[in-house]
Amino acid sequence: MKNSYSNIFTFNKKNLKKTINNLNKNNLVCLPTETVYGLGGNAYSKTTIQKIFKLKGRPTSNPLIVHYYNLNDVIDDVITNKLFKKLYKKFCPGPITFILKRKISSKIHPLACAKLNTVAIRFPKHKVTRSILKKINFPLAMPSANRSNNVSPVIPADVFDEFKKRIKIILDGGKCKIGIESTVVDLTNKPKILRPGIIDKNSIEKILKCKVTGNLKTKNKRSPGMMKKHYSPGIPVLINQKKHDGVSAFIYLGFKHKGKKHFFSLSEKSSLNEAASNLYEIYRLIKKKGYKKIQISKIQNKGSGIAINDRIKRSSKL
Repeated sequence: MKNSYSNIFTFNKKNLKKTINNLNKNNLVCLPTETVYGLGGNAYSKTTIQKIFKLKGRPTSNPLIVHYYNLNDVIDDVITNKLFKKLYKKFCPGPITFILKRKISSKIHPLACAKLNTVAIRFPKHKVTRSILKKINFPLAMPSANRSNNVSPVIPADVFDEFKKRIKIILDGGKCKIGIESTVVDLTNKPKILRPGIIDKNSIEKILKCKVTGNLKTKNKRSPGMMKKHYSPGIPVLINQKKHDGVSAFIYLGFKHKGKKHFFSLSEKSSLNEAASNLYEIYRLIKKKGYKKIQISKIQNKGSGIAINDRIKRSSKL
């Protein structure tokens, strides 16, 4: 099936080969994951890492997540531990990122790690990205494929909206199933969650059989997604709203306002997982419709709701 975008390609053998050739030349490509679309390139290449930061307009103090195919591929780059292996066995490949200590001999370019002695690593589940990771000889530094602070993309057209033709290859993997970024857990000391995601604190504690603390304020940002202002749709966002002002876009859970002008439901079934999956897509839709402001009703702060609230809170920062 053809599309109207000259740099969005269907995933097939021919385009797989083209993508790998571009990566081998230290070019950037856009790939789908189960969370959001990512801007990927060779994590061992200084040139590539510089291209990522420049294209995104991202502060170099904000580290990148490095994506691998499996456990064997990380051995030369990071210092693993028992906690990591327990979580890997249960949740990988999947929407969880680990902060681990970087080996002195690691080939990961220090710029990808914001020059810290730690590195964020992940094992994505999407078959398209896994097919590529299996065939290349380096991991992929791959932040979300959007301008820094903007809403992450969940379909290929979102990526085009962000960068137009500045990316040569955007591989079409359909809509991202999860729709928000991965859970980030720091395992360099006592385990703590630096960024909430679909895999929640209770699920992690159940596997580790120990307490996991929440996001702690640290001077050095060990993880992506810790900037105060992030995930912004580019218009003001007001959270925990009880009453519609009559003109703004109003985001809520359920079907109470179904069919009413200005109202957008994240999930008619009030499913927090579905709400997470639809959040960024609805943000972008509202912006395209020309609204000047977004109101969001209170979201339950449990399960995936914790991750949703993290994203909307950061998107509301001025």
